[in-house]
Amino acid sequence: MRFQGAIFDVDGVLVDSPHERAWRESLQQLMAGPWQAIAPQTSYAPERYTTEVYQAYVAGKPREAGARAALEYFGIPDPDGQRLREYTATKQAYLLTLIEQGQFVAFDDALRFLLALKAAGVRIAAASSSKNANLFLAKISVAKDHIPDPSGAGTVSGDAGRTLLDMFDANVCGRDFPRGKPDPAIFLAAAAELDLPPAQCVVIEDAQSGVQAAKAGGMAAIGVARLGDQQLLAAADADWVVTSLDELPLKELLG
Repeated sequence: MRFQGAIFDVDGVLVDSPHERAWRESLQQLMAGPWQAIAPQTSYAPERYTTEVYQAYVAGKPREAGARAALEYFGIPDPDGQRLREYTATKQAYLLTLIEQGQFVAFDDALRFLLALKAAGVRIAAASSSKNANLFLAKISVAKDHIPDPSGAGTVSGDAGRTLLDMFDANVCGRDFPRGKPDPAIFLAAAAELDLPPAQCVVIEDAQSGVQAAKAGGMAAIGVARLGDQQLLAAADADWVVTSLDELPLKELLG
């Protein structure tokens, strides 16, 4: 096969998670409450924390790095790091509440794609900077209608009691690395745990920094443009850019 391994980011690729909502609404809560006095010193306004800002400055980064980037983007002063700690703690508490409430869904196209690769013998890894990624994966049941029939004749029943977390041959989600994406460390670790050289792996990402990390690690990259950001992913040198993983013929990866 062209690729022996596939490495999946989680947030925005496998799961439509509430990370962006948690980051945005937590900062709004802080700026309207305990940080209200510093608001005039900043460029922050709720409507300025757009999806584009989230994707460019926060998405794909470890928690503290993403929070720091958001504070710096809006010019929110933080001389002693206390606001960074408040922001990350507020966001994490809110995110856990949203997870417990089930305020997220899995992307069906990603489940079909992952399970089709697995059925074809490709080794599968999960690699997300988020320390919450495994919480999402453990709550997603793999329904029988997602499991491909290797003959191409539809689907097979499979074991519908398994979760998405059970599907991976390797999982490096939430681990601490010296540098976050676009540094390739997390993807290189995933390839190593799959016991494969980077050149035999393809990374599935939705963030520009994630595509850059894959390419820096010597891997192919699929950019999933769920937010209309095809140009950003193409500019990061993604080998394929799609709006749905259903658009990508498996033969392009397996041939």
